[in-house]
Amino acid sequence: METSSLTSLLPIAILSVSLLLSLTILYKHKSKASAAKLPPGNTGLPFIGETIKFLLDGRRGHPEKFINDRMKKFSPQVFRTSLLGEPTAVFCGAAGNKFLFSNENKLVTTWWPDSVNKIFPSSTQTSSIEESKKMRKLLPGFLKPEALQRYIAIMDMIAQRHFASGWDNKKEVMVFPLAKNFTFWLACRLFVNIEDPDHVAKFEESFAVLASGIISLPLDIPGTPFNKAIKASNLIRKELLAIIKQRKINLVENRAMATQDILSYMLLTPDESGQYMKELDISDKILGLLIGGHDTASAAITFVMKYLAELPEVYEKVHKEQMAIANSKAPGELLNWEDLQKMKYSWNVACEVMRLAPPLQGAFREALHDFSYAGFSIPKGWKLYWSVHSTHRNQDFFPEPEKFDPSRFEGSGPAPYTFVPFGGGPRMCPGKEYARLEILVFMYNVAKRFRWEKSLPDEKIIVDPMPIPAKGLSVRLRPHKA
Repeated sequence: METSSLTSLLPIAILSVSLLLSLTILYKHKSKASAAKLPPGNTGLPFIGETIKFLLDGRRGHPEKFINDRMKKFSPQVFRTSLLGEPTAVFCGAAGNKFLFSNENKLVTTWWPDSVNKIFPSSTQTSSIEESKKMRKLLPGFLKPEALQRYIAIMDMIAQRHFASGWDNKKEVMVFPLAKNFTFWLACRLFVNIEDPDHVAKFEESFAVLASGIISLPLDIPGTPFNKAIKASNLIRKELLAIIKQRKINLVENRAMATQDILSYMLLTPDESGQYMKELDISDKILGLLIGGHDTASAAITFVMKYLAELPEVYEKVHKEQMAIANSKAPGELLNWEDLQKMKYSWNVACEVMRLAPPLQGAFREALHDFSYAGFSIPKGWKLYWSVHSTHRNQDFFPEPEKFDPSRFEGSGPAPYTFVPFGGGPRMCPGKEYARLEILVFMYNVAKRFRWEKSLPDEKIIVDPMPIPAKGLSVRLRPHKA
């Protein structure tokens, strides 16, 4: 009886001790923090912080509201909040962007939520931070402009197949899922040499589940988005490991080329110490690339379609530029590097789209040391967040910020660290040029085929975590006459 009573009290005792330890740590943290001049702000509710408000503003279609309201209330340079259960300083404006981008691996480092580390098991052997560093050293060799030039014709060929199967002879289409299909098809071909539509579709279903659960509450309980994401990642990883093993055999037997895709590049490229990546590491890197290589670009493409439907005068200029290129090509001739360099106005349009509807809303860092910024103390271990919304719609950097004006990007373009859909400085996204090419190849193929108009003129925009039309952006197609 006594043993049973003690056993029943044990969980309560453990909970009490845990709570006491948590409160002690919290008290020490607050005592240390109170001695320093922290940025002004509000950390919201215990544990939850202001995460719900941060996410809800995005779901309501106004992700900039969370940032702008606090910049006005607390400080236009840096303010304090709590996001994803972490004390967070939000750095604002061009100066804030420059500080974070320029101090990578000095004062700050990349930070991802625990959910990311748990879905990518190879990162738990080091950390997602270390894995990110490895990737930033590895990717430029494959994604630099001179390396990507050889893949432009392949991009155009896949685009033609995509439009033939999903757009041609259709009166109305849903843009967002089609854009995702296009960018994922490209990523599968250029990263792992998969281009069969059925094989791509099989991959795409699992990736949709995985992508929706990566940035979610890390509860590994059946039915939760996180649990579904883990199961999906395991299925994809199993498939990728089989592809990797076969590729190694093909490379040894000279049945695969070193330059055919990023998988071959990873298998044949050692790190600084001369070591080659393990198969599990490669599968996780490919997983991450397939997610990042199509999600943001598909959102950008969707909003290019949206704005061109709303702004016929802009569409006319894009169409004229693209038809000049199309008319210069021989029958059946594919796009090349020189063609894409002529798409200056189209790229300015795409940049203005990404200013107003940035696919990436911002990103987190972690403070490696205590440091000061703008007269405030930032404690070691705090999470730091930069947001596109502190500059992209800021009239100090972009006059008449709500006006769609591609001419902002002529000449030298916006001031440094103000236009940051790909980050900036040393932290510029290594996939920026890849994204530019796939967006322009899409614009070329869609503009020479169609005009279009929105089926739902007042369709709501939500951000979860990227901006997307709530109903997928249905458009009515009007094919050009031959």
